[in-house]
Amino acid sequence: MIGLSSTVHYSMWTTYSSRLRHIGRNYVRSKKAVRSPLDTLYIISRATFSHSATSGDYGTVTDDFQRSLAAAIGDKHVIDSQAIREQHSHDESHHSAVLPELVALPATTEEVSAVLRLCNEFRVPVVPWGTGTGLEGGSIPVRGGVVMDLAQRMTNIVSINESDFDATVEPGVTRVRLNQELRATGLWFPIDPGADASVCGMAATSASGTNAVRYQTMRHNVLNLQAVLADGTVMETNGNSRSRKTSAGFDLTGLFVGSEGCLAAITRATVRLHPVAESAVAAVCGFPTVAAAVDAATVVMQSAIPVAKIEFMDSEMVDAVNNYSGLEHAVVPTLFFEFHGSETAVAEDSRRTREVVSEFEAIAFDVASEPDARARLWKARHNALYACKAARPGVRYIMTDVCVPISRLSECLTRTKSDILESGIPGPIVGHVGDGNFHVVLLVDQSDADEMDRARGVIERMCRLAIGMEGTCTGEHGIGIGKQRFLEAEVGIGSLETMRLIKRTLDPNNILNPGKVLALS
Repeated sequence: MIGLSSTVHYSMWTTYSSRLRHIGRNYVRSKKAVRSPLDTLYIISRATFSHSATSGDYGTVTDDFQRSLAAAIGDKHVIDSQAIREQHSHDESHHSAVLPELVALPATTEEVSAVLRLCNEFRVPVVPWGTGTGLEGGSIPVRGGVVMDLAQRMTNIVSINESDFDATVEPGVTRVRLNQELRATGLWFPIDPGADASVCGMAATSASGTNAVRYQTMRHNVLNLQAVLADGTVMETNGNSRSRKTSAGFDLTGLFVGSEGCLAAITRATVRLHPVAESAVAAVCGFPTVAAAVDAATVVMQSAIPVAKIEFMDSEMVDAVNNYSGLEHAVVPTLFFEFHGSETAVAEDSRRTREVVSEFEAIAFDVASEPDARARLWKARHNALYACKAARPGVRYIMTDVCVPISRLSECLTRTKSDILESGIPGPIVGHVGDGNFHVVLLVDQSDADEMDRARGVIERMCRLAIGMEGTCTGEHGIGIGKQRFLEAEVGIGSLETMRLIKRTLDPNNILNPGKVLALS
């Protein structure tokens, strides 16, 4: 791996430290009261970076800049065609597309570093790009500038260490491709957000998905990251370590996982691998009400049954999936389970789960043990979004998620469903209910201003409800553009100002994915 650029690093921090001392002395001379150390840091941070980090203080993509970029990564890898720019103007969300001025296609970490150095020098906004499958506008280039597509040419699986249960990959490696490469090893990478997302992109958004109830999220499965800062500095968040745990220094890996491209561009990720279970069994059961299904899922979790997946669909979603995937599930609120382990263990886990759900008037408990039957079931689950789109042709969808403590899930989900029904907007629900996370797909006519207002109201109330229940406004999708207004209510002003301080320190010119996650002013 490439080491840290000590010269650049030292210069950056020497300049920063001297400015801090100067501003700090002036601040002490003033007679303003200091309420806490954070107040001092906040004022120093604002004074140090308030000019360079404003949203309008960007340079333009000049001919000189474009020639410099072409010299760094090759002329044919700096693209200004309308078609390619349009491909990189939007993600899978409902947020409006914005055309970048250029698309850059680096092939190495050194080239990524060169692109970022140039963007920083010319103060051109730059958005790191993976596969564009985000759902909150996180990769839309809202300030124009450059989209740096890391997935097109950086496609290497750097290493697979079977004995150590880890793999290192570049940004162009998706979870499906990684698992294909792992088939002969008896290992797999279980984080599965549904879309065939890039592994590095999944790290950037702290993705999770259907397997999180057993295998946790990306935040728990990333061992190390190679990242390039806004000034081109290359670093490894955990040095050259692949150890399963460490207590050395600050947790920089945790800082960059979930940072949504606002702090650095991730150019390599070292992730945990897990043994493939000896046996796997899926099961499906319907319930008379949403509350009964969610309460059953909660009790299954409280009973310490080691489920690998526990997914929820409301009746609207079941109907859409039946029609789209040619299935015949009863159109009622439904739970989907999967159990991993030895044949004896999965049989016992399935039996215990059947006993629990029977207490909640489960309509049936159908088991699928054959691989083809299980694959068909979960493919239908992963196609739920496309099933929703097909249910109301010609309209866009707004997909959003929240996550709450499991003890509050039933109330949060049932209240949200009642609110959707009252709004009159079709809104199927699907959820990873084993960890308190659910998604709403609002099928909205975006040309109808009244319908859009009602949809925004549903999202607003849903997020505020989750936060009020000590949950989060987003369990998986990230903040991006769509959920910035909820961040202060969720994390508090102290945490929000600390995030701003980190952003201003690592990216003083605010070139990395500006306009996302948090406002600097």
